Amino acid sequence: MSDNHRKMNVVFASAEAAPFVKTGGLGDVAGSLPAALQKAGANVIVMVPLYGTISDEYKNKMEHVAEFYVSLGWRNEYCGLERLVHNGVTYLFVDNKRYFDRDYPYGFFDDGERFAFFSKAITESLQYLPDGFRPDILHCNDWHTALAPVFLREFYQGMPLYENVSTIFSIHNIAFQGQFSAKVLEDICGLAHIPAAAFQLTCGHDAVNFMQGALNYSDAITTVSPTYAGEIQTPAYGEHLDGVLRRRREALQGIVNGIDTDHFNPETDPAIAQNFSVSDRSGKAICKAKLQEELGLTVRDDQPLMTMVTRLTRQKGMDLVTYALDRILSNGVQVAVLGTGDYEYENALRYFASKYPGQMAARIQFDPALSQRMYAGSDMFLMPSLFEPCGLSQMIAMRYGTLPVVRETGGLKDTVIPYNYETGEGTGFSFANFNGDEMGDAVFRGARLFWDNHDAWNNVVTQAMNQDFSWTRSASKYMDLYRWMHPEVPVWVPELEEKPEEIVEEPKTDEAAAEQPKAEEVKAPEAEAPAAKPAPAKKPAPRKTAAKKPAAKPAAEAVEAAKEETPAAKKPATKAAKPAAKKHAAAAAAAEAAEPAAEKPAVKTAAAKTVARAVAETPAKPAAAKAATSKTTAAKATASKAATTTKAATKATAAKSTAAKTTATKAATATKTAVTKTATAKTIAAKPAAEEAASAVKPSAKAGMKDEEPKAPSSSVKTATAATKAAAKPESKSAATPAAEKKPAAKTVSSARKTQKRR
Repeated sequence: MSDNHRKMNVVFASAEAAPFVKTGGLGDVAGSLPAALQKAGANVIVMVPLYGTISDEYKNKMEHVAEFYVSLGWRNEYCGLERLVHNGVTYLFVDNKRYFDRDYPYGFFDDGERFAFFSKAITESLQYLPDGFRPDILHCNDWHTALAPVFLREFYQGMPLYENVSTIFSIHNIAFQGQFSAKVLEDICGLAHIPAAAFQLTCGHDAVNFMQGALNYSDAITTVSPTYAGEIQTPAYGEHLDGVLRRRREALQGIVNGIDTDHFNPETDPAIAQNFSVSDRSGKAICKAKLQEELGLTVRDDQPLMTMVTRLTRQKGMDLVTYALDRILSNGVQVAVLGTGDYEYENALRYFASKYPGQMAARIQFDPALSQRMYAGSDMFLMPSLFEPCGLSQMIAMRYGTLPVVRETGGLKDTVIPYNYETGEGTGFSFANFNGDEMGDAVFRGARLFWDNHDAWNNVVTQAMNQDFSWTRSASKYMDLYRWMHPEVPVWVPELEEKPEEIVEEPKTDEAAAEQPKAEEVKAPEAEAPAAKPAPAKKPAPRKTAAKKPAAKPAAEAVEAAKEETPAAKKPATKAAKPAAKKHAAAAAAAEAAEPAAEKPAVKTAAAKTVARAVAETPAKPAAAKAATSKTTAAKATASKAATTTKAATKATAAKSTAAKTTATKAATATKTAVTKTATAKTIAAKPAAEEAASAVKPSAKAGMKDEEPKAPSSSVKTATAATKAAAKPESKSAATPAAEKKPAAKTVSSARKTQKRR
């Protein structure tokens, strides 16, 4: 593909990516966003460590594409690249068994060295990407890849391959920054001798911060929601990096994450008891009853069931939950919690489950299938987070028709619209302060709506299920950021790749054109403007839309038949026939449109050419008139005279009477001989009939403008004779409408219609 039509090339680096390895939301993002970026017009390569925990199902399909050594401080470490194409996305796994062949991705004493190697391997591997892939964007995620922008600028900046590579760093959770001893700065990173790098990485006495380095070195910074982007610039949420973020606020923006709407789909999810949709939610009641039964709760449809699927930590608001559970459970709301975390919260949940049997259920475990059933079977979903960069659970819950109860922070504020009692708008319930009583009030706002106004409740559920949380919306915003950084890369349009396929579908039209070279003059209005002037070549150039307009081919055949059957006329006869052809054009077009092609006579007369001329002169393709008038002199004379003598016959053919059709055909056939003889005798004898034909043409033209069938004259023979007289006497104005007198030679039928409507 040429540079003018190439796609944006993106290397997306992450420490985890579903379905290969996942410990949290980062894995979901890296597993879904790259595919959405590709659909939006980018070429994406995802780089992930080759962990020992990755399933052999995927390892056995990997292809070895490169191997090289990475300098890390004083050491050189082996690095291999293994390629796997999964769901249309290319994944490159960074292979080093010493660093990544372990039972879990994180939590080891040498994590600083392991992910410094991963960052250096990312930048080094840009020279070894398969198929000559030259990246425009290096998109790094969280602290595990944070040193890649630093290494790229300090060690690779002068190399031609790296000059145009722009770097983006995405913060998924600023609480995890990658802080290590300052010894790694030289021993592992090899940056201590570079004052600028040492200064921008150091975060305190004898400590370096990987994320701080990325914030200082990256060309752009993103985080996972607009509200969170504002919060992390404050001391309350910035985790000591708020100063750096405020300084670089012009480069910072928030883009809300999405969810996999195919996986989280209540209409097709095999993990839930009964599928349902936004238009038919009867299956949700079955899911609720089955979930209550599975969790040991009292099976009641008149009690709201509220669930939580979360890590049991303070960040997730467990302090508020344990404070307010007594009030919530004792007032008729059922609660079920699934998750693991801190022991103090696990024990508290077990206590409430034993105190309120049938009303409270606690599952201290990790169970993805059960979480799906809880999303589908509950009425409300509780997320009272202390802070939440984005959050996925509230979006999944709304997808399953479960209304979230959230604290207004981060992505929760950006994705949940609080219910408005006056307008009925909203997709859930929210509270502002990190306070247990406020959380309880928000829960009971939802419970009272469930009890007191079920119609309003159902309306809110419908609004929640109709929200768009697909990755398509998020990917388009990332693409806007990429294009802002690389405006020289054009916007990719899918149609550009589909156009050649449309041209290939033209063999039938081209064959017909090759057999009838002159037919191009009739088909010219359907081609583009440059193609309107026929070239002397025997075979015309292929046209994209000609095959889609079946009317062009019969018209072309009629033209060819008329040329073969009608002898060439003299030049004066052509001039005499032209005014009459213009006068009858509208009526002939209406008659031709009224009669199906299958009912036309087997012998193609020049009347079909008249219809083709009317089609060719439509205002949508102004080049048609020029193409039509570029014929040879003999063809003009034959076509014009034949059109003059058969216009009335075409009208008669459009009449419902079979006898009229037969008479018109005979009259048209007889005309072929008459055109080569002197028409003087017939003109004198047919003078009375000419007046009758003239009066018939006027209403017929008007009927043609309204797309109605024109009224046939009383006698087709008289009409043909009158047409012959009109050809002999072009000066006669009795058969022309006022519009026909004033229009220029190239005036079209459609323009005449517009003139008639204005009058």
